[in-house]
Amino acid sequence: MSRPGIPVAYVCATCGVQHAPSESPPERCAICVDERQYVGEGGQRWTTLDELRTRHRADVREEEPGLTGLGMEPSFAIGQRALLVETPGGNLLWDCIPLLDDDLLEAVRSRGGLAAIAISHPHYYSSLVEWSRAFDAPVYLHAADREWVMRPDPGIVLWEGDSRELEPGVTLLRLGGHFAGGTVLHWTSGQGGRGVLLSGDILQVVADRRFVSFMYSYPNLIPLPGRTVEEMVAALEPYPFERIYGAWYGRVVDGAKDAVRRSAARYVAALARVPPVVPHA
Repeated sequence: MSRPGIPVAYVCATCGVQHAPSESPPERCAICVDERQYVGEGGQRWTTLDELRTRHRADVREEEPGLTGLGMEPSFAIGQRALLVETPGGNLLWDCIPLLDDDLLEAVRSRGGLAAIAISHPHYYSSLVEWSRAFDAPVYLHAADREWVMRPDPGIVLWEGDSRELEPGVTLLRLGGHFAGGTVLHWTSGQGGRGVLLSGDILQVVADRRFVSFMYSYPNLIPLPGRTVEEMVAALEPYPFERIYGAWYGRVVDGAKDAVRRSAARYVAALARVPPVVPHA
């Protein structure tokens, strides 16, 4: 995996996040030992970008005009795919994946390259530094999640507040929830001008495509408080969107604005039905 004395940017095999270069693998991945994630059944394991390039390949799919999915096969770590949003002012990469190879480079370059990268939350930081350097593109991460940046780099821009417009009609919205800086992207021109929300898993597209859900931890099934969910949904009210693209291929919700409202109401009602925990005497 590595040569003695030569620093390597190791990639966690469970979450897929690349860490700062070191001469030997880190003892642990701070992102995975957090209660929102987990260390794999076989214990902490590491790989490298070079190893990923030998075992995985690009999976590029057109989602709709101006929106392209960038994934990897076979699935690795959390398995998310990124989304390339084409805009007149320059293209944006939404979320990130661990792999960056010649096919992915060509897929992005053939569509006009990258002006910026933005990522929803730390589980998808992946190989953000590699992508940033390949395209000389700044990476926008919310400042509330600064402690989870495992590979610091001058290309990272830590933004603050609840919204940031990157291009006209392309706006980052901090909703919190899953992470303090949990962010979604609103794309005004998507769906023929009816609006699209790129949600990562800050709003999780579930098996029943009429709904989304909201969790503090998805793998460990830790819910969010109802009040937090209501605040997240209220923050989206000013923004029209017909469709949501979640974090994986096929995770799409149409009639999305009503679906989010309906989902939040169901979630809060379900929490209200949970009986209180009575401690043992």
